[in-house]
Amino acid sequence: MISLGFSPCPNDTFIFYALVHKKIDTRGLDFNFIIEDVETLNRLAVKKKIDVTKVSCHAYCRLLDEYSFLRAGGALGRGCGPLIVAKGPEKFTEGFAGELKVAIPGELTTAFLLLKLFAFSRHLQNLSYSAMPFYEIMGAVRDGRADAGLIIHEGRFTYQDYGLQRIIDLGAWWEHETGLPIPLGGIIARKTLGPSTVKVIEDLIRESVQYSLSHGDEAMPYIKHYAQELSGQVIAEHISLYVNGYTLDIGEDGMAALDELLNRAENTC
Repeated sequence: MISLGFSPCPNDTFIFYALVHKKIDTRGLDFNFIIEDVETLNRLAVKKKIDVTKVSCHAYCRLLDEYSFLRAGGALGRGCGPLIVAKGPEKFTEGFAGELKVAIPGELTTAFLLLKLFAFSRHLQNLSYSAMPFYEIMGAVRDGRADAGLIIHEGRFTYQDYGLQRIIDLGAWWEHETGLPIPLGGIIARKTLGPSTVKVIEDLIRESVQYSLSHGDEAMPYIKHYAQELSGQVIAEHISLYVNGYTLDIGEDGMAALDELLNRAENTC
């Protein structure tokens, strides 16, 4: 029995629908599926308590010795990076000296790494951070419990509903800095599973993605079950943004993006 973790976000439930429901031949492998938010999955992987899982690319820099990064199932792309949002830009103007409290979705998320890399590049030293579940961040900013929020996932589509403004697009910053896609997350597998089993799992994930691409309507009730607070339009936009060609295969520029992120993260992991 192989433990396999993924998040309840629409892109992940879309990716794993066919595998969970055995719509494809699993080639003799049995899986125990664990559905948790990505920061929980990051920490399970760091503790070596899960065999195959979605993780943030930031977390992967702590896991290079134990896990292989699979070429299928990842979350990479362009125009899909995390955002800094706030009620207004006043505190983000040059010369503001006060401390800024930023709500973040977890210290191992790629979003937080991108924020730290951005802050370092701009010599921002007045930021403090408060970690919380990603779905609580926009409410925390709206209610004044944080000056700004680092948002991921469907927050890209809903932050305006909270009366918030986009202040910084960290994905656009990364793309301008590197010319590469944004490596947000990916699927990793324990090397102790063996190369042949890891390759089968990678192939199964790719086949599961292809099944959902061809049977989107069939997969939708399962996706909606885990995205109960999201409208059908937001779910569709979420999947369209985060499930793309890189999900089927990371490609050479995707691998280059991952390597660049890991290199830049060397002193922060």
